[in-house]
Amino acid sequence: MPTFDIVDGMALFYNDEGQGEPVLLVHGFPLSSELYKPQRAALAHRYRVITPDLRAMGRSDVPTDGVYSMDVYADDLVALLDHLGISMITVGGLSMGGYIVFALMRRHPERIKGVILMDTKAGADTEEGRAGRRKMAEQARAEGAAAVAEVMLPKMLTERTRTEQPELAAFMRDMMAATPVEGLVGALDALANRPDSTDTLAQIQVPTLVIVGSEDTLTPPSEAEKIAAGIRGAQLVVVENAAHAANVERPDQVNEALEAFLDRLG
Repeated sequence: MPTFDIVDGMALFYNDEGQGEPVLLVHGFPLSSELYKPQRAALAHRYRVITPDLRAMGRSDVPTDGVYSMDVYADDLVALLDHLGISMITVGGLSMGGYIVFALMRRHPERIKGVILMDTKAGADTEEGRAGRRKMAEQARAEGAAAVAEVMLPKMLTERTRTEQPELAAFMRDMMAATPVEGLVGALDALANRPDSTDTLAQIQVPTLVIVGSEDTLTPPSEAEKIAAGIRGAQLVVVENAAHAANVERPDQVNEALEAFLDRLG
């Protein structure tokens, strides 16, 4: 699979599959582009689906400058779009990927044709939330990515799915455990210091789809409702019996919503 040098030899890994109108899907924390395997399989027959690994996550390099922020992640993705010769695109993001989409809308709105926000929220971290990020960063440094994966897994998938689909639970656990510790710590700092994006909602003037798992405890349906209410004309889809990683837990429901939205965009 291809890589693209962003800066100082730091290579960004990405998948680029299919033909047609381009769609960029941005993964969350502490994940990789493998999160979107079900969406690549479902959409690539009609759309060009681009799924990168964020810096220091998945198969992308760890930057030598150690810089991480939602703005930096967003600028990395725009550099990738420039490399691919894509001027405008529909962009989607899950969880932290959604925060990066908000940064893209603030910094590069002219590049965005449509927006997909999955299992995310607009608000910044509370003080309690920031303390939790710092604690997890300490755990990552001391115990490695596998320990973070064990903490995150019950939030990603419902208990029923973890019990009845152990192979899916293993897939998610392995993806998270493979994240470089530098990427975990950098992303946690970026998450803790991200800006509040509530005011950004009213600035989004392109078609928008909001998706949330009905059993998401990290970014619950109430947060998705706030996002949909704040963006004019936004469509809200609640995926039943799904937690934070709704797109892998209930891929058929999510893919149906994505295809219908993309078809309307034309």
